[in-house]
Amino acid sequence: MTDFNFEEAFDPQVSIKVIGVGGGGGNALNCMVSAGVKDIEYISVNTDAKALNRSKATTKIQIGAKLTKGRGAGNRPEVGERSAEENRDEIEAALKGADMVFITAGMGGGTGTGAAPVVAEIAQEMGLLTVAVVTKPFAFEREQKMIQAERGIEELKKYVDSLIVIPNERLLDGLEKQPTMMESFRLADDILKTGVQSISDLITEDGYINLDFADVSTIMKGAGYAHMAIGHGSGKDKAAEAAKAVISSPLLETSISGARRLLINITMSEDIMASDVDTATKMITDTASDDVEFIFGTAFKEDMNDEMLITVIAAGYGDEAKTAPEDEEVIPIDNPLIDNPGNKKEASEDDLDEILRMLEK
Repeated sequence: MTDFNFEEAFDPQVSIKVIGVGGGGGNALNCMVSAGVKDIEYISVNTDAKALNRSKATTKIQIGAKLTKGRGAGNRPEVGERSAEENRDEIEAALKGADMVFITAGMGGGTGTGAAPVVAEIAQEMGLLTVAVVTKPFAFEREQKMIQAERGIEELKKYVDSLIVIPNERLLDGLEKQPTMMESFRLADDILKTGVQSISDLITEDGYINLDFADVSTIMKGAGYAHMAIGHGSGKDKAAEAAKAVISSPLLETSISGARRLLINITMSEDIMASDVDTATKMITDTASDDVEFIFGTAFKEDMNDEMLITVIAAGYGDEAKTAPEDEEVIPIDNPLIDNPGNKKEASEDDLDEILRMLEK
C-alpha cells in the first residue's frame, strides 16, 4: 500500500508575484519590500538601467536595452511598449508558477504606461489572476501626462481582471498645508503599496477571520474597474469613524453605492469588540448595491491601541455606477487624524508623517 503524503498532494501555498513596471511601479515595489510584506515574489521591470540597479526586487528585468540603451523611455509610451515586447519571453519566464499577479505602475510616463499593458497581456495569456494597481498623475505633472495616463489605463483594462486606479491629486484633498513634491510622491508610493498589500494580506496573513485564494478570486476575477478606500478610527466610535471615512474617501472616484463586489480588510487592536466589526461592515455594505457580494478578513496588530484601520476594494461597477454627490462631505486621506465633529485641526507636515505611519502598519 502506497503511503499518502498530504503535504505533497495538496500544497496550500499560493504564489503571489508583484511586478513593478517603470519608475512609479518600482518605487511602490521598494516600499513593499522595505515594509516587510511577506510571502510575495518581487519583479522589477524597467527601461532605466540605473533605476533598475536601485531596485530591491529579487528579479530584475531590463527591457528594451537595444532600443533605449538603458536610458529610459523618454516619456514615450510607444517606446515602453516596444521595449516590453523586446523582452516578452523574459517577462513570461518570470511570471511562471504564479497563481496571482499584481502589476503596479505610475501611469502617464513612458515605461509604466507603455509596458504595463504588455505585461498584463502576458499574464492573461498564462491564465493568471491579474490585478493592476496604478496611479494617475498629480495636476502639477502637466496635461499631456494625464492624457497619456488615460490612454494607458484604457489599454491596460483590456488585459486585467481588476484595475484599481488611484488618482494622485485626490490624495491631497483636505490637506490645508500642502506637502512638498517629494512628500506627495512618497504618499502616492505608499498608497500603491497599500492597495496591493490590502489584498495580498488577506491570503498570506494569519488573521482571526482568514480568507483563501478562492475567496479573493471570487471578488477580483473579471471585476473590471475597482476603487480603493481607506478609513481609520480610534476611541469609542472607532468603527463608525473608520467606516464613514471609507464611504467618503477621496480616493473613491465613484460612490460605493454602485459597487456589486466588496473586499474588506480590517486591521485592528486586540481590544476591538465583535460589535465594532459588525458595525463597520454593516455601515459599508449598507451603502453598496442591494445585491452586493462581499468578503472580509480581519487581523490584529500589536502596535495598535483601541484603533481600527479599514481598507476596502470596491468593484463590479456597471454603467450605472454613481458618482459621489457634490455636496457629500469628503473626509481627507489623513484618516488617522479625524477628530470629533467641530474639532478639526489643521493639516501639517506632521500630519503627513502620521498618515504614512498608519499606511506602513
